Amino acid sequence: MESFSLIEKQESLDVLNYQIRVCKKCRLSATRRNALIGEGNINARILFIALSPGAKEDVQNSMFVGPSGQVFNRLLVAAGIDRKSVFMTNLVKCILPKNRKPKMDEITACNAFLNEEIAIIQPEVIVPLGYYATRTILTKYPNNPFAEGRSFKEINGRLLTINRMKVLPLTHPSALLYNPSFEMDTIENYKKLKLFM
Repeated sequence: MESFSLIEKQESLDVLNYQIRVCKKCRLSATRRNALIGEGNINARILFIALSPGAKEDVQNSMFVGPSGQVFNRLLVAAGIDRKSVFMTNLVKCILPKNRKPKMDEITACNAFLNEEIAIIQPEVIVPLGYYATRTILTKYPNNPFAEGRSFKEINGRLLTINRMKVLPLTHPSALLYNPSFEMDTIENYKKLKLFM
């Protein structure tokens, strides 16, 4: 993998972010306020991939500022990770109407953006949050766990090394809004990220 200087990384991200902001590749461009770009430390060792912006994220044009963002912040603090040290992005860059599940063509439309973000940031570990982000990341590689019939529950919190890429699938913070009893187990899984700090 080609290595970038800090200036080259920022310049490449600036170009990519412009492409994301003006994207009209799918139907979601008609219902969004903002196409959300990734944010955080461009030299991060940890790259989080959430599903999509929520209502507050769409309005404020920023990652994890709504209810699930409050949970995300709490998980990072409990795991001893500074939010400013990581990079965060979304699988789908635009809000999903009525909080519905993403359609395959919407994921596909954003896929090139995600691949480019990973190539620019060059994280040590990719952390897909929830089923859709995990499935999308892992299906990029042959012999991925989903192809072997394993469920998200089976690989949640397990560090996987696939084609020299480290992937740690974790529960999306929004899941804890509905199932707060999972929080302690989720914190323990987030703590595994300290190895990469």
